[in-house]
Amino acid sequence: MDCEIEIRCLFVAAGHQFVGRHGKEPLTYVMEARETIECVAGKGIMGDRFFDYKPNYKGQLTFFSEEVYLKLKRQLSVEMKSSAVFRRNVLVSGIDLNPLIGKRFGLGEVEFEGVEEASPCYWMDRAFGEGAAAALRGQGGLRVRILSDGKLSRGVQRLCVFDV
Repeated sequence: MDCEIEIRCLFVAAGHQFVGRHGKEPLTYVMEARETIECVAGKGIMGDRFFDYKPNYKGQLTFFSEEVYLKLKRQLSVEMKSSAVFRRNVLVSGIDLNPLIGKRFGLGEVEFEGVEEASPCYWMDRAFGEGAAAALRGQGGLRVRILSDGKLSRGVQRLCVFDV
């Protein structure tokens, strides 16, 4: 399968805002927008909180669908929230992400392995709006392992799925 998709936003954060914060207030690490991110095979995104997090980590990078984000904004009547509140690294448009689970694929100059849905947690209600966690079930994004070094940049990119 070959198609063109658009990388709309790229984000990194220096630290965890919600991880390990159950029963506590979230921290205030901002998702920084970037034009380009550097992906390192087996480790993650340079400068991101999950870089070299643990061996073979299944969420070295996360994708999120702009279409899902826009639908959720309408559904919950939320206007002023950025897609950054979902704490996903790459906002894409033009593809359903779930079929990439269990597949190897290339995007731009980087190769990935789709591992699992980036399941929404209860923090989504606080970060985006009441009902967000429930509304995102089954469409929370895609967690991937990075299989090759390279850079991802905003803009239209060719996506090629190797495992069909």
